Amino acid sequence: MRFIMQAAINMAVFLACALLFPNGFVLANMMTALVAAVLLALLNRLIKPILVFVSLPLVIISLGFFLLIINTALLELTAHIIHGFAFASFGWAMLVAILLTVANFLFMGQTKISVRR
Repeated sequence: MRFIMQAAINMAVFLACALLFPNGFVLANMMTALVAAVLLALLNRLIKPILVFVSLPLVIISLGFFLLIINTALLELTAHIIHGFAFASFGWAMLVAILLTVANFLFMGQTKISVRR
């Protein structure tokens, strides 16, 4: 269920960024956004933990900033795999990575639903 939610949030951010930043972020259509969102969610599940483990000293020294670089690199990898999904520069990819991080924090941050009686 978390995978589907993460892919849906990714797709929504991709669509919003394509409308807000037409010069820096290219998105061909909604199907491309869906495929890119699912691929990014899959890369985040499979490759990101390995990258974080390998780069743990850099993550600690940079106080977590290097995690943003890892997220941006995974976005760039997604852009290289999916046709019709591209960034004008690494800076645009970093901006989208920041927006993805904020959106995932806001919508996926709460892991438990508390019931008050």
